[in-house]
Amino acid sequence: MKTQIFPEPLPHRPVLVLSPHLDDGVFACGRLIASADAVTVATVFAGRPPPDAPLTEWDRASGFVPGDDVIGERRAEDLRALALLHAAPLWLDFRDRQYGAGVRAQDVAQALEDVLARCRPGVVFFPLGLFHSDHHLTHEAAMLLLGDHSELEWIAYEDRLYRRLPGLARDRIARLRRVGLLPQRTAFREADRAAARKCRAVACYRSQLRALATPGRPGHQDVFGAEAYWRLAGCMVACT
Repeated sequence: MKTQIFPEPLPHRPVLVLSPHLDDGVFACGRLIASADAVTVATVFAGRPPPDAPLTEWDRASGFVPGDDVIGERRAEDLRALALLHAAPLWLDFRDRQYGAGVRAQDVAQALEDVLARCRPGVVFFPLGLFHSDHHLTHEAAMLLLGDHSELEWIAYEDRLYRRLPGLARDRIARLRRVGLLPQRTAFREADRAAARKCRAVACYRSQLRALATPGRPGHQDVFGAEAYWRLAGCMVACT
């Protein structure tokens, strides 16, 4: 029998949502973003590919053609989506995995230190880091910062689309417990029409929805399910 989770009030402090890609934050946390005040969504892997880079298979499936400013278009989608949710975008210049750039979690963590100083949040939402290497890196970078910023509240969210893969979320929660944290499942009260506003925001990511709908890919229906959050308490003793 599942334990019933009673929604709690939204944080009254500035909120920072760490998003691996230009869509993940809204896909996973759109209702929360629509309900909270003073939200910044910082996308880690929002950098442009090299000018001479060939069009990737994913970008082709997204409807882009050679010569398009893919990241410029995707940032425009993100800007429109976040405007509907009354949230502010912040884009970092790391390139995502499909563009072949190697990035270390330490590099991302250093950049996120600057984001924390700039946004001065009270609460940070970050992905559990499931399946995709860019999601792993965003999660690991947040974990590197968590111990040095105990003044902040840290809440992990379940990565949309990947959270349905068997065992991934369970294994990540078990790992968090092994390093001394106490993940507690939580939910937040939603504003009126938060779900409808999220739907409109999701629709702004037209290129990504197009690629997700291609044969062999999972579609995007999972983004409309209940949002899932884990508050992290306890004392972290390691990050391995």
